[in-house]
Amino acid sequence: MADLNTNQEIRHLANLELLARQVVEGFITGLHQSPFHGFSVEFAEHRLYNSGESVKNIDWKLFAKTDKLFVKQFEEETNLRCYLLLDTSSSMNYPQKGKNKLEFSVHAVASLMYLFKKQRDAFGLCLFSDKIDWLSAARSTTTHLFYLFAELEKAYSQPRTNTQTRLTDVIHHVAEEVHQRSMIIIFSDMLENSLNAEKTQALFSALQHLKYNKHEVIIFNVNDRRHELDFNFDNRPHHFVDIESGEEIKVHPGRVRDSYRNAIEQYRHDLALKCAQYGVDLVDTNIHEGYNALLKAYLVKRNKVI
Repeated sequence: MADLNTNQEIRHLANLELLARQVVEGFITGLHQSPFHGFSVEFAEHRLYNSGESVKNIDWKLFAKTDKLFVKQFEEETNLRCYLLLDTSSSMNYPQKGKNKLEFSVHAVASLMYLFKKQRDAFGLCLFSDKIDWLSAARSTTTHLFYLFAELEKAYSQPRTNTQTRLTDVIHHVAEEVHQRSMIIIFSDMLENSLNAEKTQALFSALQHLKYNKHEVIIFNVNDRRHELDFNFDNRPHHFVDIESGEEIKVHPGRVRDSYRNAIEQYRHDLALKCAQYGVDLVDTNIHEGYNALLKAYLVKRNKVI
């Protein structure tokens, strides 16, 4: 049985790596065929020499050919340090049929890691729900990439039940744990605080903590737009169950749709305003629209930071 489980895990990891590669390489091909220029998405073996630094790694042969000074860039060199925070609380298991928010986010995180590796950026992973369940160091090696792929596979294959989100506490913890200036990328449905003004303000304070510590932040607000934002359910009585708390309610969607939409839109509006105020990139991420938008958002942010 142990051998069977190991073989299944290897197949799953191979599938995750293949999907990540296809997403990233398809995206890069699209960039090359479009007017969207200015990003180095291929890994470079040389960089321009900066006046005053050591000359020991200058490529003199390339200097003879180009009359320009380039420095050899080795495997251990990195351009950026990134931490990916993935919400694994029970609400991420929605919808129950088809691709859910957790599966989409796992694939998105894997794709970003693959892109980090191509660019020699160091990357770490944080899995959280009501607390931090797992936090890795940031490295840029192939071994580290597959180590994190294995953790992503565990997160997806062992979904949590009746587990709530405490993103505010997690952000404060990460702000204290990550000492070097980094890019913090959060994948969450951001629903924990949506109808509670006090919790919403606490979340804003946590984001401010990250910015105070000089981190760059991107939030990918993962959602099933049709149901969670538009509340587009059939006009008949429905039995709704909160998959984090287990609370149940019977309601006719047509009778509450307008008030629900107004409440959720007000929260998202406030969140967007605060993120803009703090210099946090908030990216609306519909699980039915693919991965190109989030990869582009990362590259835009990276281009500003480097």
